[in-house]
Amino acid sequence: MKDQAWWKESVVYQIYPRSFNDSNGDGVGDIRGITKKLNYLKELGIDIIWLSPVYQSPNDDNGYDISDYQQIMAEFGSMADFDELLHEMHQRDMKLMMDLVVNHTSDEHEWFKQARQSKDNPYRNYYYWKPGKDGAEPNNWESVFSGSAWEYDQNTDEYYLHLFSKKQPDLNWENPTVRNEIYEMMKFWLEKGIDGFRMDVINFISKVPSLPDGESVDGKNYVSGSRYFMNGPRIHEFLQEMNKKVLSQYDIITVGEMPGVDVEEAKKYTGENRNELNMVFQFEHVDLDSGPSGKWELKDLRLQDLKASISKWQKGLEEVGWNSLYLNNHDQPRMVSRFGDDGKYWSESAKMLATFLHFLKGTPYIYQGEELGMTNVQFEAIDDYKDIETLNMYREKVIENGCDHDQVMESIYAKGRDNARTPMQWDDSMNGGFTSGKPWIKVNPNYKNINAEQQLKDHASIYRYYQKLIQLRKQNEIIVYGKYDLLLPEHSEIYAYTRTLGREKLFVLLNFSKEKVSFEAPEELLVKQKDLLISNYDANEENTIEKISLLPFEARVYKVYI
Repeated sequence: MKDQAWWKESVVYQIYPRSFNDSNGDGVGDIRGITKKLNYLKELGIDIIWLSPVYQSPNDDNGYDISDYQQIMAEFGSMADFDELLHEMHQRDMKLMMDLVVNHTSDEHEWFKQARQSKDNPYRNYYYWKPGKDGAEPNNWESVFSGSAWEYDQNTDEYYLHLFSKKQPDLNWENPTVRNEIYEMMKFWLEKGIDGFRMDVINFISKVPSLPDGESVDGKNYVSGSRYFMNGPRIHEFLQEMNKKVLSQYDIITVGEMPGVDVEEAKKYTGENRNELNMVFQFEHVDLDSGPSGKWELKDLRLQDLKASISKWQKGLEEVGWNSLYLNNHDQPRMVSRFGDDGKYWSESAKMLATFLHFLKGTPYIYQGEELGMTNVQFEAIDDYKDIETLNMYREKVIENGCDHDQVMESIYAKGRDNARTPMQWDDSMNGGFTSGKPWIKVNPNYKNINAEQQLKDHASIYRYYQKLIQLRKQNEIIVYGKYDLLLPEHSEIYAYTRTLGREKLFVLLNFSKEKVSFEAPEELLVKQKDLLISNYDANEENTIEKISLLPFEARVYKVYI
């Protein structure tokens, strides 16, 4: 098999530590809490845990604002706790992928504290500093979290760049000293024995050096300046240098989070002869239900658009590169609420979406609680929300611009990042078994009905279905390496595709609707020998596949022999 790799054959589970499991009753998840649940993840079949940031941080953006890259956040425990977690994972043949956040630091990082002392401080050039222009900011770039991307610093009468929160100043990757500091920090963790990095907004690290104003292009407003910092002029040079100096020295997994990346760029980032990264996280498929003004403008998803997007990436990286597969994470709403039906067909649609994802070509990523079918939440008061992006948007729209409160809350219910950040639902005891104290964010009230303890006892649960999907992946090379081909591209309710490897073919049939839908198989699938690998209803294996009446959100996967 060409270009086999362990990270292609693995299944990744993302842990958002603040919300996973609290071992000491302070209301915040921690590292010891994770260690206690490793057997649960091993039983599920997980190969790799991606751990969202646990580094020292003042928590302006829940740990993505790092003040010391080589210390553990006190709320999460100690370095000894981390070392124990890593040891216990390796004892169970599980690998650990750490979050790498190096587009920016916290403004409480020692480098930035030094940088803001004076214009001639040796750390000044670790960040982007500019004098104002005509009594205003150096350019018109906007922060991803709303407002200007520049913050005025009275001490030195200059502005610093922050593409995210004002407490997250951007590092200046043009400075080779900065790059070498980062490479040494990465080696510190790799020498401890970690198994890879998920790299936060890594395609933002190269900016057009002149930092020009954003402008309107093709009728779209690019005032945010993103075309000058996404996939910038030196990005491939920086990643190849990182690969040469660090990544290539270890047998690890790497995935870059890359907003705004397209297939052609992804080929460069992930091409096996390019010496950059293994995979990227792209966002095209999770932007399909957003209107022209961005994620908060809600729009119905057309299944034909989802098929076109997924297929473009499947075929685009088929010969060059590798796909990451996900439908939710710590920044996205819960997938069963977004793409399925979290009411009447909650279990069926959760299983259907899992089937869809796990039979695509690429490495699947499960976000904590997804394997239980955890859903979005609707807090009554804006004060119950904790996410800086959500709170900034609400303030800007409702308080500053007088937008309708109820309408803005509907957007938050659908797309807010806190949907993914409510505590993990372990059992039906107080706070879902997450903590004995007061949780840092409220638990979704449906924990009485949706929790791990109940699903572990039920052989037909969503958890057990995920377990079977993962087992099938380990037993069938075709699921990992088979070629993807789409069927019925214009069908508005059925998503059907095949995977082919040698003389084997998988046929994946999915009903994305609440209605019964009829399916007639194309001629290539009318074969005598077939096996039903998995289905989310009690489908009869003997049934012909010439004509099938699919139930709401039904999923079936057949292995056929050519």
